[in-house]
Amino acid sequence: MRILRFFLGLGIALLIHFVGLQLVPQFPLAIDLFLVVLVFQGIEGDALAGLLAGIVIGLVEDTLGGGVYGIYGVTDTVVGYATAKDAQRVVIQRSTGVMLAFTLASAAQQVLLAALALAVFPDPVLPQPLWALVRVAVTAVIGLVVWTAVGSWRARYASWRTNRTSRVHFG
Repeated sequence: MRILRFFLGLGIALLIHFVGLQLVPQFPLAIDLFLVVLVFQGIEGDALAGLLAGIVIGLVEDTLGGGVYGIYGVTDTVVGYATAKDAQRVVIQRSTGVMLAFTLASAAQQVLLAALALAVFPDPVLPQPLWALVRVAVTAVIGLVVWTAVGSWRARYASWRTNRTSRVHFG
């Protein structure tokens, strides 16, 4: 079930990414929905799932980015694994903890992208600091909004399941 949720989230992120890119060409500079899906996978605390999600999402971002193949694969793999390992050690249930997890994951991704660019390329193109800060902030807010919406939906579904009446009556 968890893998189904992951691929559903990835599909929704791809759809919104393509629509946003058609509407606003700077959409990928400010919004990283793939990282939101990655942090959701890692926040559940399974290190292998976070690692594999990072690999898959990194390959998707590398394919869509058109730049050097593998740079997002490496960074997203590290971010997914680190998020999962942190979630194993820290209980993340409140909205402040969730927002902090999204903020730190997005900031770590930006720092790792810049470090890899400096290490690999002789003349690197680094992310602009303003866009990096905007991306970190927007990712944290989107992650918190989605976390709240999913939590609300789960609470409503659980309430519906406990309060529904059976249509089959014996006796």
